[in-house]
Amino acid sequence: MIYKRKRIVVALGGNALGNTLPEQMIAVKSTAKALCDLIEEGHQVVVVHGNGPQVGMINNAMTALTHEDQAQPNTPLSVCVAMSQAYIGYDLQNALREELRKRGFMRTPVVTVVTQVRVDPEDPAFENPSKPIGKFLTKEEADFQAKAYGHVMKEDAGRGYRRVVASPKPVEIVEQDAINSLVDANKIVICCGGGGIPVTLEGHHLKGASAVIDKDFASCLLAKQLDADMLIILTAVEKVAVNFGKENEEWLDDLKVSQARKYIEEGQFAAGSMLPKVQACVDFASSGTGRTAMITLLEKAKDGIMGKTGTQIHL
Repeated sequence: MIYKRKRIVVALGGNALGNTLPEQMIAVKSTAKALCDLIEEGHQVVVVHGNGPQVGMINNAMTALTHEDQAQPNTPLSVCVAMSQAYIGYDLQNALREELRKRGFMRTPVVTVVTQVRVDPEDPAFENPSKPIGKFLTKEEADFQAKAYGHVMKEDAGRGYRRVVASPKPVEIVEQDAINSLVDANKIVICCGGGGIPVTLEGHHLKGASAVIDKDFASCLLAKQLDADMLIILTAVEKVAVNFGKENEEWLDDLKVSQARKYIEEGQFAAGSMLPKVQACVDFASSGTGRTAMITLLEKAKDGIMGKTGTQIHL
């Protein structure tokens, strides 16, 4: 097989980072090994990661602080996302640097870009906040949060109340030019963490929004803007399945955009899990000639690029 150097945007699932600070320190080491396998093959790798557990932890800590000190203002969700980007990037870039040096790469230019992503304030998602964040609360705690901070609280399957926020589509990556320059200069870039810091444009001012952007959609936008050859979405399964969990379950190796759209219309993929991943892959694969998307496991990324596993989505 003729090996071609590719520009690849890799979207890491939450399982690549663990749920706590100690777990993250361990998880990033194996994550770095899988990413360095691609870098060692000569590919240009740009990394996007989720931040679900991390931003929830930060949000809980900031909320607890306001309870302890009434003079302490509530921390906006956009600021919590920024915090999560920086500390995840800190661990991840150091793990990549260390792994690359172990492999003999003495020049290890890894950089994290704290990234803002613009959303449309008129996006219908703002009318129906549905993305749960933070811990489960009692009704009394939820009522206090709603009154004190204006949060939208919803009961969650009998387990308690949680804050819900909008999940609008990304429109523009504010730091795109800087990211392009770094990638063109052969830096290994970590960006758009957690889907990006959600902001809306008010005149010349970028205002933080109470929202969470799906990291798969942000990765797709980033890959298109970088003119990447490939978008890889890494998740908890090796391949995409139709009729999942049924007797006629089928794991897919190769999926044309037209067939993927048909499966989406049939409701084959679960909302909030596989659906946005397949939608993002279809969007990227249909956006230009020769663009391929893939969904697979973290540890199978290298094999997937070589066509040995994963679900490849293309025109």
